[in-house]
Amino acid sequence: MAFQTLPQGDQKGDRPWWLIAFVVLAISLGLVIFVSDLYAQVFNTVVKGLGVTVFVTLIGFLLATALGLLIALLGMSDHMVLRQVARFYVEVVRGIPILVLLFYIAFVGAPAFVALYNLVTAPLISIGLTDEMVVRDFSLMWRAIIALMIGYSAFIAEIFRAGIQSIDKGQIEAAKALGLSRAQRFRLVVFPQAIPVIFPPLSNDFVAMVKDSSLVSVLGVADITQMGKVYASGSFRFFETYSIVAYVYLILTIGLSIMLRGFEKRMRTRMRD
Repeated sequence: MAFQTLPQGDQKGDRPWWLIAFVVLAISLGLVIFVSDLYAQVFNTVVKGLGVTVFVTLIGFLLATALGLLIALLGMSDHMVLRQVARFYVEVVRGIPILVLLFYIAFVGAPAFVALYNLVTAPLISIGLTDEMVVRDFSLMWRAIIALMIGYSAFIAEIFRAGIQSIDKGQIEAAKALGLSRAQRFRLVVFPQAIPVIFPPLSNDFVAMVKDSSLVSVLGVADITQMGKVYASGSFRFFETYSIVAYVYLILTIGLSIMLRGFEKRMRTRMRD
């Protein structure tokens, strides 16, 4: 989940030969898919999981961003206990691999949640107002989304913290002098200026989550990777299948990276103007 930087050639203003090479490769493989029945069949099977991958990534990232902002604000609180709770959360969650967190939420957290729900709603269950929840009622997809949310929120919290703390304290003092409340200072002064600092690493984390969403396949969630695994295990066409899986992820991640980089440049241009 390390932050990505522009290739050295792009930083010096060189032509993006790497992108040209990738486009040529992508078009070539696209033509192979078009003319080959085998590759076309693999591609059509794999892209059935595209919607799940997009859904898991978007919902997981939105939830992780909201939770990360909350943790960052708690970490900058005036109350020592809240700061220590936020620091504890960030350090512990960042120390757990996403795959381990995925298994833990799916097979430990979900059953614990179901047991707690049944305990709290026991009076309602006893009189028939609601049904008892069973673990299988807790969707594997949502278990995966919650795991990604928790795993990424710790990293996103640090992004927000660094961006917010980069704002000149003189501007905050000026906002105080104008009589703005703490919430108004954050909403009108601090956060708008922090966005250009926050956006690049935040966009990198979004692209990283697209790739890490492939981990949900270990739970049998029918994303791109899972559809490829199912096809390969039934046809034994491992080379063709995983070439297509890699191709689809590359199209997604590089396409997103280019789009977000362009948005970042336009945002910086508007800030300068």
